[in-house]
Amino acid sequence: MSFIIKSSNLTKIFPERVAVKDLSLNVKKGELLGLLGPNGAGKTTTIRMLSGIISPTSGSAQVAGYDIENEVEDLHEVIGLLTETPGFYESLSAWRNLEFFANFYAHLDVEYQIEKYLKIMGLWERRDEKVSGFSKGMKQKLALARSLIHEPEILFFDEPTAGLDPQASREVRDLLMKLKKEGRTIFLCTHNLEEAEILADRIALIDTNLVALDTSSNLKSQIFNKTVMVDLEKVNNPILDTVKKLNFVERVKQIDNQLQIELIDFDRYVPDLIKALVESDARIKGVSETKHSMEDIYLALIKSNEGERL
Repeated sequence: MSFIIKSSNLTKIFPERVAVKDLSLNVKKGELLGLLGPNGAGKTTTIRMLSGIISPTSGSAQVAGYDIENEVEDLHEVIGLLTETPGFYESLSAWRNLEFFANFYAHLDVEYQIEKYLKIMGLWERRDEKVSGFSKGMKQKLALARSLIHEPEILFFDEPTAGLDPQASREVRDLLMKLKKEGRTIFLCTHNLEEAEILADRIALIDTNLVALDTSSNLKSQIFNKTVMVDLEKVNNPILDTVKKLNFVERVKQIDNQLQIELIDFDRYVPDLIKALVESDARIKGVSETKHSMEDIYLALIKSNEGERL
């Protein structure tokens, strides 16, 4: 398996706190990895280390084969970085801002690349306007253009949709999917759990240390037994007792005339559950699987990690 980002026991200690501790994390070439965690969990610090902006206190990492401490100049040739609060020369036009940054890369056809990405971002008609007059969404698009101008194979995006309206957020997500289809590797830091579930191949949850790393579906199956919701005409004590006595039922919760039933093996035992209910004279109106959201996973993992620290 080819990993394009590899970190081993990556640690960053600031005078006032430990930001990241012993983070070992590998990202596959062409993968979109979603990095989640609470405020202060070390997400931005992780991106800043992996992109060569700051050095780790200890540990090591390689990005596209380049050491993040000793080969920073080479590293910056192959990565694109979008910070959470990108800065611009506000008195310059969109074109001039991109031109300034594009000129750092000797191999570029600067004018071609600027035109290409201003058009992709829908900013071509505004290219000669000063950035000071741009909305937050327009500035975010310009920052994305800047991070892509040199055609990097690896992208570090820190909260790319933060503060954007729904339409602008959708446009950014569509762009991320397009970049992923092109084979770019994307390291996406986000607070938007739904966004992470939609976009990411795998989810990494950190809270100073690495809490979990897997696909969202695997994380769900690891944390939660599958739950079935049975809607009945009426729930009485005999029906409830019947369900509780079934040896394949983990737990039961009654919500009015619905039973939320957690099974040890969902696919295997749903037919047996229905049979037992019918035999107990229950009148079933509907049966559905309870879906767990990314928020459910996130909260369960964070709570578990907090418990381990105590």
